[in-house]
Amino acid sequence: MSDDGPIRPIEILLIEDDPGDVLLTTEAFQSSKVTNELRVISDGAEAIEHLRAQADAGTVPDLVLLDLNLPKVSGPEILEFIKTDPRLRRVPVVVLTTSAAEEDIVRTYDRHANAYVTKPVDVDRFLDVVRQIDHFYLTVVQLPRAGDATGPS
Repeated sequence: MSDDGPIRPIEILLIEDDPGDVLLTTEAFQSSKVTNELRVISDGAEAIEHLRAQADAGTVPDLVLLDLNLPKVSGPEILEFIKTDPRLRRVPVVVLTTSAAEEDIVRTYDRHANAYVTKPVDVDRFLDVVRQIDHFYLTVVQLPRAGDATGPS
């Protein structure tokens, strides 16, 4: 990554139903030097509706942070929806959850998650982990532009 210009803000979709985790994640992103657009959805069915509408409009998020345990539609079901829709499948999905269960980790990667991160219990460590995710997706990896994320590969 060069230092030639400003880093492009990215649209992050946080799918999380725990208000405390939403607050901490929001705080971690607000401390970033880049103003990212962070949209929060706390219900799995609403998340699928929102993602479908975004895909229909050709404006998919740059990154999804996904909890596994959600009301109405589970995180693994949302992940499967994202990764099987040709308009959404290139969107990186980072599972950010409390579960460290091996079966959850395997099932998530089988559904093509880009990363699996267990939420730390310690508040400072949680903030640090979210900042690291932000830093990685802003400065290390190259994300497809929203218009490039649709269509077959």
